Amino acid sequence: MKVLYGTTTVGLVTKTAAIVAADRRASSGTYIAHKMVKKIVKISDHAVLTTAGLVADTQVLASLLRIKATEYVLSNKAKIPIKSLASYLSIILNSYKYYPFIVQFILAGYDDKPRLYNIEFFGDYFEETYTATGSGSPVAIGVLESEYRADMSVDEAVALAVKAVRSSIRRDVFTGEAVDVAIVKPNGIEERSYSAGW
Repeated sequence: MKVLYGTTTVGLVTKTAAIVAADRRASSGTYIAHKMVKKIVKISDHAVLTTAGLVADTQVLASLLRIKATEYVLSNKAKIPIKSLASYLSIILNSYKYYPFIVQFILAGYDDKPRLYNIEFFGDYFEETYTATGSGSPVAIGVLESEYRADMSVDEAVALAVKAVRSSIRRDVFTGEAVDVAIVKPNGIEERSYSAGW
């Protein structure tokens, strides 16, 4: 089930990193509520989550995911596998299907290799090489589909992610302001910011 919420987030993987990008606009119906929202949330030093949907729902679920990642480290003296984080979030979403959280997520991380998961409304999740969420996703996914290559360098992948979000900024009224990027590598997370590209 594809549910569209006001924003655009994208993700893609290369051989050495997982990359996500998101716009900065928060909307409430047709009202632009904020222009500097951070939609990429750090879960641990090897995982990030992009958020689309109701702000309160995304915040509480991101907090639960951070707690789970921390508990795992304390119990196992190792980083939690990215698939385990995706599965945990999936269980929570599915258990609330009669009173659902209004969210879509992209979970990106690096354990034994770069990982990217699209996590849907009722907890369905899929490992992807590239994906997009939010109201601008129909535009963004077209850009990714036409230009993504498995052998892209990190800089090429970042440029493509930024291009996909900028394309949505031009066509989707709920997407705007700027583009944030997070690059998850074996040695940690690098963050970058870009203009809307006008």
